Amino acid sequence: MKVKFIVGIVCLLLQSSLAIADDEITWDSLNVAQQEVLAGFADGWDSLPAKRRERLARGADRWSGMNSDQRKAAESRFADWGQLSDERRERVRERYDAYRKLSPDEQSRIRENFQRFKHMDRERRERMRDRYRNMTPDQRQRARERMRDRPRPTTRD
Repeated sequence: MKVKFIVGIVCLLLQSSLAIADDEITWDSLNVAQQEVLAGFADGWDSLPAKRRERLARGADRWSGMNSDQRKAAESRFADWGQLSDERRERVRERYDAYRKLSPDEQSRIRENFQRFKHMDRERRERMRDRYRNMTPDQRQRARERMRDRPRPTTRD
């Protein structure tokens, strides 16, 4: 009885590992547009981690669907990303992960606040940044709570 149970477990584990291997993205499984975008990765594609291959394939799909202005903006963001230190990139990734864990309502609120901030005149943005930089951690936390609890502005049609 124990032997059958152990053999069954081993079979399940083998089956699941084979299924995972089937889901991996090979170079040949990419479409022509993805291969064109990712041509620089062709030689080492199989040695890349599966998660990275998946991210690159999704990114190539997004890139293929962009117009020239969107591509220029993306290239600028890629260049900016390349200039960041490893520590700064890690902080950005952590904050993005935290953002993704928020409810859709909280994500929407953050996007709206960012849009309002982006449309402020430069002087006002600088004053807000300076004021935030000079706050203690407790003051910053209270400010975030006030922003979170603040009623959302109504849109006028």
